Amino acid sequence: MSQVRVLVGTKKGAFILNADGSRENWDVSGPLFAGWEIYHLKGSPVDPNRIYASQTSGWFGQIIQRSDDGGQTWAPPGTKPEDLMGADGMPKGVSNMFAYEGEVGTHKFYDGTQHPWEFKRIWHIEPSLTDPDVAFAGAEDAALFKTADAGKTWKELPGLRGAKGHLWQPGAGGMGLHTIILDPTNDRRMYIAISAAGAFRTDDGGINWRPINRGLKSPYELPDPDAEVGHCVHRIAMHPSRPGVLFMQKHWDVLRTDNAGDQWTEVSGNLPSDFGFPIDVHAHEPETIYVVPIKSDSEHFPPDGKLRVYRSKTGGNEWEGLTKGLPQKDCYVNVLRDSMAVDSLEPCGVYFGTTGGQVYCSPDGGDSWSPIVRDLPPVLSVEVQTLQ
Repeated sequence: MSQVRVLVGTKKGAFILNADGSRENWDVSGPLFAGWEIYHLKGSPVDPNRIYASQTSGWFGQIIQRSDDGGQTWAPPGTKPEDLMGADGMPKGVSNMFAYEGEVGTHKFYDGTQHPWEFKRIWHIEPSLTDPDVAFAGAEDAALFKTADAGKTWKELPGLRGAKGHLWQPGAGGMGLHTIILDPTNDRRMYIAISAAGAFRTDDGGINWRPINRGLKSPYELPDPDAEVGHCVHRIAMHPSRPGVLFMQKHWDVLRTDNAGDQWTEVSGNLPSDFGFPIDVHAHEPETIYVVPIKSDSEHFPPDGKLRVYRSKTGGNEWEGLTKGLPQKDCYVNVLRDSMAVDSLEPCGVYFGTTGGQVYCSPDGGDSWSPIVRDLPPVLSVEVQTLQ
């Protein structure tokens, strides 16, 4: 029987949840890297036992961890143990692994002034679809890095910041590159999203980039509603069978594009709120998408205190609330942008984690839900691996 491995990053460590294909009984292991913020864990689609993790701390810096045995053991690739300890015996990061290329330059700050680029952490790691030693990392302040040696060294792809980077500005949670999507049919094409700069695409392997934000409206954030950059994109999702069709959860509005981002169209339809963070696509139904609406940009909790995942089977506009097994009163958690994932079993499983420490699973495409675990630290990311 197939196996499922759910990788969970939280504010105080990482957890790995394992089950067989029935997805009924779960083994919970962790915390790994206890006490550290684990922004993201993700496994290689080429070698599922190769897993990368972003371990970060405002005190001790940034460390990339790698496992080659499915999460049983971990080590920072290419780093000696003594390199991770300071003179005072306390752990330290290796943030200098992530150095901006060339002239660092400046970007807009919260107050509109120019501010030098400053590396803070890695928000997202996206392993290559074809090579387990290649992966991409999205940073704060927003930049894209690549490793070709399984995480030992990282090099910036500086062409991205050349796409009007001086006009990018942080969102409320910082200026992070949080979404990386690789086109499975074209290894030269990649999509990324930045809060609050917008979405961008490369068609030449990351050398040159262009904004793909036409059709996005930001009347509250931008004086120019047709601005090329500056839009607060929260998340983008794609079904691998249709790499030119993307779905977006934005700071207000759910949108789709059918032409690789050249033009976006709003598909919020009958959602109770078009504000939220995650968005994902069913593994076998490319027109079935999931979002988790929250009340507003200042009230980050479900409308009416009812935790509901909304599903559209028509690619947007027509939405149904999925509530079976989810709390329908007095629930005030949030679901962050990297905290939803789908497996590839039949029927498709859907997973999400909350800031209240719950990780929910639906083994039937969203029709019913149950918690795998309830009392973790606030969940920052959820990824799932389907293992044969």
